[in-house]
Amino acid sequence: MCASTSCSSTEPAGPAPAGPPARVVVVGGGAAGLMAAGQAALAGARVVLLEKMARPGRKLCITGKGRCNLTNVAPLPEFLGHFGATGPFLRQAFHRFFTPHLLDFFDELGLETVTERGGRVFPASGKAPEVLAVFERWLAGCGVEVRPGMAISRLVLAEGTVSGVVCGSETIACDALVLATGGASYPLTGSTGDGYRLAESAGHRLVAIRPALVPLIAQGSPAGRMAGLQLRNIRARLFIDGKKREEAFGELAFTEDGLSGPVILTISGRVVDALRAGQTVQLLLDLKPALDEKKLDARLVRDFEQRRKEPLAAVLRGLLPREMVAVALEEAGLAAETPAGAIRSEERKRLRHWLKNFRLPVTGHRPLAEAIVTAGGVDTREVDPRTMASRLVRGLYFAGEVLDLQADTGGYNLQAAFATGWLAGRSAAQGEKTPRAQDIAR
Repeated sequence: MCASTSCSSTEPAGPAPAGPPARVVVVGGGAAGLMAAGQAALAGARVVLLEKMARPGRKLCITGKGRCNLTNVAPLPEFLGHFGATGPFLRQAFHRFFTPHLLDFFDELGLETVTERGGRVFPASGKAPEVLAVFERWLAGCGVEVRPGMAISRLVLAEGTVSGVVCGSETIACDALVLATGGASYPLTGSTGDGYRLAESAGHRLVAIRPALVPLIAQGSPAGRMAGLQLRNIRARLFIDGKKREEAFGELAFTEDGLSGPVILTISGRVVDALRAGQTVQLLLDLKPALDEKKLDARLVRDFEQRRKEPLAAVLRGLLPREMVAVALEEAGLAAETPAGAIRSEERKRLRHWLKNFRLPVTGHRPLAEAIVTAGGVDTREVDPRTMASRLVRGLYFAGEVLDLQADTGGYNLQAAFATGWLAGRSAAQGEKTPRAQDIAR
């Protein structure tokens, strides 16, 4: 077993149980599973980590565009707010293992981190595989048995208790089981929704599985003509059935069939739910959020007067990227070759309105396989937030994306994976029991 590395100083393992140590099986080698396995070993358990892929941590290696946005330094109330309605479920886990604990954990393991704009924390090297390498060394030092290429077909259940898993022709017995199988996005990394099937087989209810943090489709719009264009400092307002529901500020990108980028990903979860409900969704982009209508009009008047003999298309290059000029002219009903000085007040008003309210219909979203995270999952009402233990099955614990927990971008989702993994691993090792609740509201 490894030394005091990680959180033994933050949360003591407690007295060793009588008899041989518990055997904890962790299913899934993502962020939550890696943390759960190591913490269970630190708490005194014999631990086996089962991973279906040839090596754990494949999704971890591509997060944050390959840089691995580990967490965020936002204070707890703000942090929880990024998870929406299920945020309060995480309060117990975050009180036990939050951002400062995670940073200490990596510091003790020799991983240097940096905090960037928006409070986002990355490894200083900017290389996600370094994070995985740190975990692999740590697990080896903790004595965790890592078994790759192990796809679980079913749980062994009897009288409301889990006692093992079946993998091919092999049955692996356990005293406690941590399901940390991830979601159903990025299936090439091994996240194919296996945990949902296993949880359902144990009697757990699933909240509808759907994509979150996913690019949007805007068919019938000019978005595709600007594919590849990235914009900064844009305000996006989300309208559902004609009513403003949300807005976000930052970067976005146009794709061949719609939009992506941090601003779009932030609001995509609400868009997905609205489209599933058959509602009409539109985005209004403010391309000049730093200028109100009056200041923007003054800017247009000045530019048009100073360059009055030049064609309008050339003058607009001072306001917009080249790829947007033709779209702006068409949307505002203006001719490219018109001299800027000949633009009438009403025409300038149309252009000004478009710059502040570029309207794009949202007709769909990219598939779940392209989402950064999966929304939905195991209903958190059936899981004890103090231990991550199932309220329905003794010895069963959950961690990470398999739970109905999802936030927007910024490091929040990985922190939730690490925290729930930390708590599930320690709870499983210590045999913390949660009475089964047969009267869970469904």
